[in-house]
Amino acid sequence: MSSNAPEPCDLLIEAGFVVPVEPHGVVLENHAVAVRDGAIVAVLPVAEARTRFAAAETVSRPEGALVPGFVNAHTHNPMTLLRGVADDLPLKVWLQQHIWPIEGAVIGPDFVADGITLAIAEMLRGGTTCINENYFFPDVQASVYKRHGFRARVGLPVIDFPTAWAKSDDEYFDKAGEVHDQWRDDPLIATAFAPHAPYTVNDANFERIRMLADQLDVPVHLHLHETAQEVEQSQAEHGQRPIARLDRLGLVNDRLIAVHMTQLTEAEIHLCVERGVSVVHCPESNLKLASGFCPACALERAGVNLAIGTDGCASNNDLDMVGETRTAAIMAKAVAQDAAAFDAFSALRAATLGGAKAMGFDHLVGSIEPGKQADLVLLDLSVLEAQPLYHVVSQLVYATGRHQVSDVWIAGKPKLRERELVGMDVDAIIANAKQWRTRIAAIDRAAL
Repeated sequence: MSSNAPEPCDLLIEAGFVVPVEPHGVVLENHAVAVRDGAIVAVLPVAEARTRFAAAETVSRPEGALVPGFVNAHTHNPMTLLRGVADDLPLKVWLQQHIWPIEGAVIGPDFVADGITLAIAEMLRGGTTCINENYFFPDVQASVYKRHGFRARVGLPVIDFPTAWAKSDDEYFDKAGEVHDQWRDDPLIATAFAPHAPYTVNDANFERIRMLADQLDVPVHLHLHETAQEVEQSQAEHGQRPIARLDRLGLVNDRLIAVHMTQLTEAEIHLCVERGVSVVHCPESNLKLASGFCPACALERAGVNLAIGTDGCASNNDLDMVGETRTAAIMAKAVAQDAAAFDAFSALRAATLGGAKAMGFDHLVGSIEPGKQADLVLLDLSVLEAQPLYHVVSQLVYATGRHQVSDVWIAGKPKLRERELVGMDVDAIIANAKQWRTRIAAIDRAAL
C-alpha cells in the first residue's frame, strides 16, 4: 500500500458543526469524525476526511450538529413504568404513600427489565448514550443495558430495610459483590455503590461502603442534601448536617457522586471542591417536588465538577436530557441572579463530560476526541424552530428539542438512524407499558 492510500475506517460522520466539548468553547464547522473499532480515530475538516479515509459507511448531515452523547448522571430507569402515577404531591407523601407501596407490590426482575427497556428507547430518541443508574435488581439492569449495547454504571443498592432485592445488610453487600464481580471487566457496564440516602442508611453500612468502594475502586452514588427536611432530621438525629456526617465516615472524597445538593453552605461548597466531589444537578425533579434549588453556578465557579441528571420518570416525568440541560442553564441564572451564569457551553459540558467525569467514565466518553469511544449524537438544525442560526451551542441549549435528535451511536454502533430506533420494537415496548399501566393503576387505587 502506498503512503498516500486512504486509511480504512468503519464510519465517517460529516456534520455542518462538530461540538467536541473538549477543548471548551469550540465549534468546528464542516468537520468529520472518523470511527474505527468503536473508537474515534480523527476529527478533521470534511474535505481532508474524504481524502484521508476510505469509510465503510458515511453519514453526511451538512445541517446537523454532532455532539458527544448525553450522559444522564442520575436515573431510576425502571421507574419509567411509574411515569405520572402520583403527581403534584410533596416528596414525603409521594414517596411513602404512593411510590414505595406500589414498588412493594410490583418490584421484581420483570418490572426492572421492562422499565429499563422503555427507558433505553426513550433515551436513545433523545440523544442519551450513558447513564448512572440507581435502583434495585442491578443484575437485571446490567444484563438489559448490555443486551441493548447501552453504556451504564449500575448502582449496587444499600438501604436499611428489607426489599424484594435483599432482606438484610449482609445480603445487600453479598449481592453487591456478586454483581460487581460479574461485570467488573465489561467495556459498557460498570458498577457503583448506591446507598439510598443519609436518612435510610446507618453509620455502620456507610463505613462498610467506604471500605469496599476503596477496595473495588468504584464510586459511591447517593441522594444528598435533597431537602431542608433531610438536613433538619440529620441535625436532630446525628447532631450534624448530612454531608458533615458523611465526612466523619470518610465518604466525602473524589469517589462521591452527590445528587441534588439543594441545601448547601459556602463551607460545604468549598469542602466539595477540596475533596473532588462531583455534584449531579437534577433541576426538573427538584422543581416538581419543590425540594429546593441546587446552586449550580456557585458550585461551577468554585470548581466543583457538575453533572446533570433527570432523576426518575416518577418525579420528572421524562428522561429528556436536551430539555433538562436547558432547565439547568436557565434555572442557574435565576438562582445566581446573574444572566451570565452557567452559559450554554458550560451547560452542555455538564450534560456530557461533567457526567462522564462524575461517573469515572471521562477517559471513555463525554467529548469528541481521538481515542475516546464513539458515543455520538447528531441533532438536526435545519428545522424551522432552529432558524435563524447564529450560535450553534446557544441554539442547542436554549432552543432545541429532543425530537431534533436524528442519529445516535454508542461505541460506533448505530442506535438511532434518521429518527428510527435500530433493533428495538417500538410497538411491542408501548404495548408492554400499557399492560403495566393497567396493573399499577389498580394497585395505586387499592393503596388509597
